[in-house]
Amino acid sequence: MSKTLVIVESPAKAKSIGKYLGRNFTVKASMGHVRDLPKSQFGVDIDQEFSPKYITIRGKGDIIKELRSAVKKSDRILLASDPDREGEAIAWHLTKLLDIDEQSPCRIEFNEITKNAIQQAVKNPRPIDQDRVNAQQARRILDRLVGYNLSPLLWRKVKKGLSAGRVQSVAVRLICDREDEIQAFIPEEYWTLMGKFVKSGKSPFEAKLHKYKNKKIEIPNQEMMDKILGDLKGASYQVATVSKKEKQRNPAAPFTTSSLQQEASRKLNFTSRKTMVVAQQLYEGLDLGKEGPAGLVTYIRTDSTRVSETASEEAKKFILDRFGPAYVPKQPRQTVAKGKVQDAHEAIRPTSIERDPENIKQYLTNDQYKLYKLIWSRFLASQMASAVMDTTSLDIAAGDYVFRATGSVIKFPGFMQVYIEGNDDGSKEEERLLPELSEGDKVEAKNLTPKQHFTQPPPRYTDATLVKILEEKGIGRPSTYAPIVDTIQKRGYVVRENKQFYPTELGIVVIDLLKNYFPDIINIEFTAEMEEKLDKVAEGDERWVGILKDFYQPFQETLENADEKIGKVQVADEVTDEKCELCGRNMVIKLGRYGKFLACPGFPDCRNTKPLLEPTGVGCPKCSGEMVLRRSKKGRKFYGCSRYPECDFVTWDVPTQEKCPQCGGMMVEKNSRGKEKRTECINEKCPGKEYKASEQTKKEAGAVSGKTAAKAGKKTPQRNRKKANPSG
Repeated sequence: MSKTLVIVESPAKAKSIGKYLGRNFTVKASMGHVRDLPKSQFGVDIDQEFSPKYITIRGKGDIIKELRSAVKKSDRILLASDPDREGEAIAWHLTKLLDIDEQSPCRIEFNEITKNAIQQAVKNPRPIDQDRVNAQQARRILDRLVGYNLSPLLWRKVKKGLSAGRVQSVAVRLICDREDEIQAFIPEEYWTLMGKFVKSGKSPFEAKLHKYKNKKIEIPNQEMMDKILGDLKGASYQVATVSKKEKQRNPAAPFTTSSLQQEASRKLNFTSRKTMVVAQQLYEGLDLGKEGPAGLVTYIRTDSTRVSETASEEAKKFILDRFGPAYVPKQPRQTVAKGKVQDAHEAIRPTSIERDPENIKQYLTNDQYKLYKLIWSRFLASQMASAVMDTTSLDIAAGDYVFRATGSVIKFPGFMQVYIEGNDDGSKEEERLLPELSEGDKVEAKNLTPKQHFTQPPPRYTDATLVKILEEKGIGRPSTYAPIVDTIQKRGYVVRENKQFYPTELGIVVIDLLKNYFPDIINIEFTAEMEEKLDKVAEGDERWVGILKDFYQPFQETLENADEKIGKVQVADEVTDEKCELCGRNMVIKLGRYGKFLACPGFPDCRNTKPLLEPTGVGCPKCSGEMVLRRSKKGRKFYGCSRYPECDFVTWDVPTQEKCPQCGGMMVEKNSRGKEKRTECINEKCPGKEYKASEQTKKEAGAVSGKTAAKAGKKTPQRNRKKANPSG
């Protein structure tokens, strides 16, 4: 009986597929990539058609030795790396190292680790897809051309140790551009008027002033609001129109890589990297007790929402058994691909809908359970009947003024019985029931409540919204979103604070330099076009060497020109009045990985450094000191007393000049995600804990939100801790 060797990337994957193969199969793991371009050399021969010089990755020698030994003992070799370009490249590199004919039927792929999928793959091997390999090679070499040529320029002109990436730089630019918008934003005042109405014997309801003389009303200032309140004084109110409609709400499509990362960020507070690490574990397989190792979800790098007919039928049966026929849609759900979708794989879904998350929870870690439940619920909901909503709209007239109330109740929950998609602003949907009223009914206004607002700047990017904009702009592909987000933080160009991304001063300086001298490198459209060209290479419609030639010649000319024109760029080396206690020199502000700090300019003779304290102009509520902005060693922002360690008062909220009218305590500015900023008394025992901010504070809110030069942080801070360790 012939013996077959199957090579996959990981031991977990090997264990999962091994149980579906017979005794004549041996499954080994390559532990990911086995060859790559050298780290210490350029590794690309430009004069020889951009020929890459691959070397065995350090530490993989023993693995290759073991695989070569296994190859000699086998009659057939099957390379079962992941079903994408990276997986194809791994398989191709293995053919080179293990002396396997790449034109032979040595490559198998599967979208899920199930018995049927594995056995079908083994029956249908194929040669290596060289077009896919070339697309992966082209991306790798493009990144090497940019990184190895541009990074030394940044070392000479800005700071040693910097690096620039082709796709990552575009992501940093998006974050920097958004910061520019926020800093340039000027808040504009506007007002709203809410009325609380009631009809005898009915429950009260709220309505918002909507129209004046049949035109949508805008209230720019208090003067106009006062006029409106004067007009409505003593007014009578009656129901002008009642509109009732039945609306259907359809479920969201099953997950793609991008939408999974977005939803895991919204609902689970997972970073993009964490989402992909946990999802990979679910795909490769986990031990489910007596059932043994099993892959729980389909392949996790996909831009398709397509679902196989088999999976759709299994879901239909499950829905029928658990929820009843009303929850099964009349027609099977068909999703339409949007934009430039490769559609090579299915959507991300459970490999078996019968594996209820609750039934296998005991075998999973908490993170695995939460992500699996998210994927399972989203897929199940995507195959269910639409929800039906009863919506009601009431217009309440008072002369030329019209108030509008809207209500919505769930008539039939449909898919909402299982899953509701999250929102980027963190808001939750609530039912709102309005009383039964008829046109002409008189209602009484119990009170009218005017409220002042200020327009808000565009929000900073989060993991969810950054991945979303990358996908919308065509930057990167499903396999690259998480690495992009991870890399720009590791390089110190952006930091994440309270789930939002801020550019560091270093990031701003580098992006400004790239904008001026390498506009194509950070041009969004140019980068998206390059992704399309790589797609064409993978499809066999374009030559990979041609793409590299078209890119490299103008890039090389730009590089030489920039080297001559760019002078040394200084980054935030500002002299301060603070003396170095060791040598007496005036300390300077330097920029480190986690933001600004004070350093002695006498380096290397004097190596004294200390945290930079940025004054706020607000007195410490505990002593006679001043509140200053501090940063911990890991870059987290907090506010503490300038007299530390004599005074240990600390808060994570922004101190304001405003005093609490109830107790005279310090007011701090809080910023709840998806809501307007608000001020609150810091005194936990204050009788009026929340207090409406003054007009001046509100006007300053936009300006405060724009002061973000070098923020840093990795975790959402606790609120108003009385004690903290400023050293981080």
